[in-house]
Order: sequence, then structure tokens, then C-alpha cells
Amino acid sequence: LFMTELKNKEIMLAPLAGVTDAAFRIICEKYGADKTFSEMASVNALVYDNKQTDDIIYISPKEKHANIQIFGRDPEKIERAIKEKINPVKNITDLSFNMGCPAPKIYKNGEGSALMKEVDLVDKITKTLVKSTDKKINVKFRLGVDEQNKNFVEIGKICEDNGVDYVILHGRTRDQHYSGNANWNDIRKLKDALTIPVIANGDVFSVKDFVNIINTTNADGVMLARGAMGNPFLFKYIKDYLETGSYTKVTPSEIVDQIKEQYALSLEFKDEKLVVNQMRKHVGWYIKGLPDSSKVRDQVNKLKTKEEIFDLLDEYKNVLEGWNGRK
Repeated sequence: LFMTELKNKEIMLAPLAGVTDAAFRIICEKYGADKTFSEMASVNALVYDNKQTDDIIYISPKEKHANIQIFGRDPEKIERAIKEKINPVKNITDLSFNMGCPAPKIYKNGEGSALMKEVDLVDKITKTLVKSTDKKINVKFRLGVDEQNKNFVEIGKICEDNGVDYVILHGRTRDQHYSGNANWNDIRKLKDALTIPVIANGDVFSVKDFVNIINTTNADGVMLARGAMGNPFLFKYIKDYLETGSYTKVTPSEIVDQIKEQYALSLEFKDEKLVVNQMRKHVGWYIKGLPDSSKVRDQVNKLKTKEEIFDLLDEYKNVLEGWNGRK
């Protein structure tokens, strides 16, 4: 594809449980994410006014492109949750419905990717989604529950027929979870079968992956998931490459600055104890591959306050500045 054709592809941040909170979404937006999505929220919990779930769908006034993802299986509850909790949220344009989550407890409840086994229910749910809101609707799903039952084209057609605005396909089966490789050729099959936009998801960790997935699938956009964890810079690398044909990686000390910025932002939304706890995994992802990273990660995991962590990070930054390599 020519650069001009690549340029108008949307680049989105996937909903990731325990990862895509407001602070991380704001950072991905800063680096060029066209759309971001909340961690997925249970419609059952939304209907029962669960405080934790209300926190999950909180969108900060600082966000311009944030959206919400929900999951469930009961059309009546889905409708109630949308009308009572989602429609009043004015600063989102899109609502995503999850039919792809492979997590055992979600799957056992007949939610997430398990819905792909119940085509009639998918038909009901997609009709319910479309009639319950005037926000743009997307449905995110996988290839099928396993290699023998790949029905992603059928699911995609139901979505299209019922007025869903676009679909997002993760090129793996439920059985694969996150192992093996995403099947980009299958994403291409869905793109060829539908007229509504198809967003490609799976195994995009670099600029080269982005170009390759678009060339292989002809998708209308790409959703970054694990590729953005600890690397929100990837949005900028892709955008810079599309604009100019090249990009420059951030330096190790810029990575440390970005960690600190995420801490500070997180503290605007959550209490310190929770932030210190939740940021541990982010720090591990951010510094992966840098010198002494496992030592620093172990130290961060033992610290209890923002001050201690910032002291350690400043110290680490000095070490990195003395080290002239690049991540």
C-alpha cells in the first residue's frame, strides 16, 4: 500500500483488563491513539450500581478519544446498562461490545468469546446494542472458539446486517488465548466479506508489523493491545513513519520520565496505595530490555510510596544516561 492509503487507517488502543485505565489512555492519546477503550465493564455490575465498575467506565475530561467496552449475555440487562450508564456519558462516541475475551471465568459464564457459540443470541444482542444507543457500536470478537469452529465471517455478517458500525477481529481462536500467531489471512477474509469497516487486532508490536498487517488484511484500522503495554510510544512511531517515512525511538531516560508521568496522572484518579500496586506491572513493561531492568523491577515491587519509587527511578535514570545504548 502507498503511504497515503496507510495514513487514513485508524490506530486504536484495545481494552485491556487492569491496563487501560484513564491515566494510560491519556498517555496513549498523547502519542497519537485515534481511539482508546476502557477496561471491559460487566453489564450485570453496571445494572447493580457496582462502584468498582462505575470507576472502570469513568472517562476523564482530559480524554478526547476515549470509549467504553462492555460485556454480558442478557439482552435486557445490556439494554438497561446502556440506557442508564452509557448513554448519559457525553464524552464518548463509541461503545464496544466484547465477544472475544478468552478468560476462563468469563467464558464459563457464557460471556466474551463463548457467545460465538450462540449465533441466535449474537443476533439478539447486536440488535439490542443498535437500538439502545445512538453511539457508534463495534463488536470485538475472535476467529471462533477453536480451529474446528471458526465462524468469524458468520458473526461479522450478523453484526453488519443488524446495523453495527464496525467490527474488530482478533486473529486467534479462544483456544489459543494469546499463544501462537494471529492469523492475519483470516482477518483479510472478514474484510473481503463485509462492507462495514474491519479493524485488525493481533501481534502488532512494531511499525513494520503495522505496515504488514494492513498490507495483509487490507483492514480499515489496527488495534494495538499487548504491543502498547509499556510502549505507548508505538502510536507515535507509526504516525511519524506514516507522515515522514521514518521515526526515532525514545531514549531510555525518556522512558523513565514517561513512567513518572503515568504515576502522577494515576494519582489524580486513584489513591496512592492502589497506584503503587497497579503501576508495578507497567514499570516492568516499560523498562523491559533496558540494562539492570530486572533488578529495578524487583526493587519497585518492594516499595510502598510514590516518593521512594521516584527516588529509585531518578537514580535509574542517571544510570541509563551513563549508558549510551538504545532500547
